[in-house]
Amino acid sequence: MSASADTLQAFLLEEHAIRGQIIQLDASWRAVLSRHPYPPALRDRIGELMAAAALLSATLRYQGNLSLQLQGSGPIEWLVVECSSDYGLRATARWSGTVEYGTLASQVGQGRLVITLTPQQGDERYQAIVAADGDSVAAALQDYFTRSEHLDTRLWLSAGEHYAAGLLLQKIPDTESEDRDAWNRMTQFSATLTGDELHDCSAGEIIKRLFHEEDVRVFEPVPVSFRCSCSRERVEHTLRLLGPDEIKPLLAEQGEVIVHCEFCNQRYAFDPVDIEHLFSADIIEHASTTHH
Repeated sequence: MSASADTLQAFLLEEHAIRGQIIQLDASWRAVLSRHPYPPALRDRIGELMAAAALLSATLRYQGNLSLQLQGSGPIEWLVVECSSDYGLRATARWSGTVEYGTLASQVGQGRLVITLTPQQGDERYQAIVAADGDSVAAALQDYFTRSEHLDTRLWLSAGEHYAAGLLLQKIPDTESEDRDAWNRMTQFSATLTGDELHDCSAGEIIKRLFHEEDVRVFEPVPVSFRCSCSRERVEHTLRLLGPDEIKPLLAEQGEVIVHCEFCNQRYAFDPVDIEHLFSADIIEHASTTHH
């Protein structure tokens, strides 16, 4: 077991203007798996996207949420991972039939990867769409950075039953190394890293193994955790948006309204009194805000 599980380790190859991140997930990964029983091949894709979301979040300076969402026509119909700027992770997926190990394209069919950045306040939401027609999640994200951001980026992602992990290397924007071959050399070194090493070795050991001949600045590791943002208040808001014409027939049929969070599987129950209060409060609030 990695000595630095559930942490994100940033480092900098100063001489070559290359930054790196290593993510290793253990308890947070198990927390996601404990909520839903996923087929192994889908499970591993979820782990790869969780690692990728944390790695990409570490390259951004923002307060908000980053989401990576796979949408497809294949066995994997929908897979979404969210990472907050303070490294709270959550994930969920929908699938049909049997999800086999194979290329990303074979699992999602006619699919796409949607990258969404939602700031807490101020700036507008940013969204980019990438074709999911290659071999892997890493390849799709690398293609996005090359085509859309014009930023050299490489990712190595690995996940299994007990871990999810990843490594990111990225050229620092608007900088240039005197060693023109440094980028190729560093990425070739990193490509020798195995999935087992990403999990079994500490971030410090990985950095030492790959870049022992380089001047590396290593920063303090940052903790990562499973964290779901759902709440009863948010569910109430959603029910209000649906309106009484849709909710009250459901209440009459079932005797209560049950909502499960797709991410954490938390159960929220609303009985007739709850629903009556919910829409009575909504009517009163609407009247107070429209009265002149």
